[in-house]
Amino acid sequence: MEGVERREKLISILKNRKDEPISGSELSKQLGVSRQVIVQDIALLRAVNKNILSTTKGYLLYYQEENKVNRCFMVKHTNDQIQDELCSIVDHGGKVLDVIVMHDIYGEIRTDLIMSSRKDVYDFVKKVKEKQTVPLKDLTDGTHLHTVEADSEATLDEIEAVLREKGYLV
Repeated sequence: MEGVERREKLISILKNRKDEPISGSELSKQLGVSRQVIVQDIALLRAVNKNILSTTKGYLLYYQEENKVNRCFMVKHTNDQIQDELCSIVDHGGKVLDVIVMHDIYGEIRTDLIMSSRKDVYDFVKKVKEKQTVPLKDLTDGTHLHTVEADSEATLDEIEAVLREKGYLV
């Protein structure tokens, strides 16, 4: 399978999965190539404005729905408060799209999260603990940003109020 044809098939697989991420390993099996080839194909597709996200669960083709709004929140908290902070967002109707830190040397470091439920949050926190991973926020003394998507500005206002009430909002 040629590169162009393979990338078209990759996009087709992602479209058919809708909101369910698929791992690089699974994509490599389906397309009969190495995982490294998948990583390279994803990079090439992103370069031509394909909105492919790399989440902790795999790759996802993402389209913001026209009737959705988003806002970036700057927050700060301890590692023990990660679950509560994320649940505070999803419990009030938000979808956590990413985490961003502004590093003194490397500049903006961003990774996609795509969390819209407590299950997503619990799975993420569990994976961080199991892999003994240092959260990105630790690079900036706890300060980080989340882009949050919701149905309305009122929902984002509610999320902002909850984060402020809990002392997470910077």
